[in-house]
Amino acid sequence: MFKYISCCLLILMVRNAEMHSYHLGACPTVEPQTDFRMKELLGIWYVIEKTSTASSCMVYNITESDEPYEYVIEEISQHFLLALTPLKHGYHYRGTLRVPDPAVPAKMTVSFPLSVAGTSSFTVFMTDYDTYAAIFTCQKLTFAHRQSATILSRTKTLDRMYIDKIRSRLSQSQIDPFELSIIKQNDCPKNASEGFNININNYSVSAKGAADVIRKAGEKLGDGVEYISGKTKDVYNKITSDSQEVTTYGKREDYTRSVKSDVEWLP
Repeated sequence: MFKYISCCLLILMVRNAEMHSYHLGACPTVEPQTDFRMKELLGIWYVIEKTSTASSCMVYNITESDEPYEYVIEEISQHFLLALTPLKHGYHYRGTLRVPDPAVPAKMTVSFPLSVAGTSSFTVFMTDYDTYAAIFTCQKLTFAHRQSATILSRTKTLDRMYIDKIRSRLSQSQIDPFELSIIKQNDCPKNASEGFNININNYSVSAKGAADVIRKAGEKLGDGVEYISGKTKDVYNKITSDSQEVTTYGKREDYTRSVKSDVEWLP
């Protein structure tokens, strides 16, 4: 069980190291959507592009919570590290969205379990609610910041016209659109809850327990990621220095970038 939890948290750390880019200075200013209506943003969104990730079949589900001006965001995806095992896996990561200023509802904060660095900004800067949406998140660090942009669609594909429009807006805000990776939405499980699932939410792991597991999991990084099958006890190893190739497109259609599976202590 401990090795299972270690593997889960290791995947969590790698996942969050991927999905951001790091820059010096303060977070860039991204203007939020005007006349924003949060209720129309609720529901299922397919992730079409996202900053530096090797995950696939990524879906967001945004729902209301019991608290006013508070929402739940759940990310469901398939991570490339999970492909090292012979089982079907679904990765679930649940966080909380909050609206600090109801006068600017498109400018929110987001917090996730095990986050040592605290909350991040979460800005919806473009959407028509029915077809596409675009999100920018940023988290302040001591002398820098880490940022992530996400292009969403109500369907598994999105017309290039909308993608170009969003990428152009990112460029205008001094955010490099070529840091975005294409998220594969083909050959995905019809039901995200099928098979073996990794669920991480605010109630799954205590702070002290998580810290112990993360520390011990980190000790295993030199040997790679280890998975032990419950039935056969077969051991599958993948050295963390290996790379996963991620494709981007735009003016650099043939450009591929290797995302290294480094360990990151900040969700």
